Amino acid sequence: MPETDRTIGIDLGLTQFAVLSDGTKIDSPRFLRRAEKKLKKNQRELSRKQKGSKNRAKARHKVARAHAKVADARREFHHQLSTKLISENQGIAVEDLSVAGLARTRLAKSVHDAGWAQFLGMLAYKAERYGRTLVMIGRFEPTSQTCSTCGIKDGPKPLNIREWTCTACGTVHDRDTNAALNIKTAAGLAVTACGAPVRPGAIPAQREETGSHGFPTGNRAA
Repeated sequence: MPETDRTIGIDLGLTQFAVLSDGTKIDSPRFLRRAEKKLKKNQRELSRKQKGSKNRAKARHKVARAHAKVADARREFHHQLSTKLISENQGIAVEDLSVAGLARTRLAKSVHDAGWAQFLGMLAYKAERYGRTLVMIGRFEPTSQTCSTCGIKDGPKPLNIREWTCTACGTVHDRDTNAALNIKTAAGLAVTACGAPVRPGAIPAQREETGSHGFPTGNRAA
């Protein structure tokens, strides 16, 4: 891909799958949530079939196909978005999320549905393939607490606060856009990125996401 002088910071989330430092917001498709009603119906039909019967085998394949459809849709979304970001930006900064830790909370289903690990994995190998810079910043960086305008740390804020005003400079911030700007700054991409080596960092290994039963992880990238 031809070189470009554009760089971007990405703040990943659940309501918005990704918020970019240029203010762009990408909605979360929530493939599993949208297909949940159909999946539950198929699972109930499977549980009512007699074990060992042909009808149970048919019902089991039906459940597997439904999960595969969810996984395929999610993977296609990740491919399209990661390719777009890689093609348009020379440098990309993202946060090293603790996917395994978040998957043990009450948000587990939504975290698996978002498929962050798969998306970050795609960004990593595409950045290396096309000569882009991918920088992972530490998950403990106070990106949501720091003013991207003056750099003052304004303290932690509850998740329901989506917009806040810096007490030092008076700038009104969108929480997610401000975090994306701070991610970009923390990665050093706010100054320069062109010609820098690709540094994928500690990207979580891909693993089975919810709604992708029956597909070995090793074949996904292919």
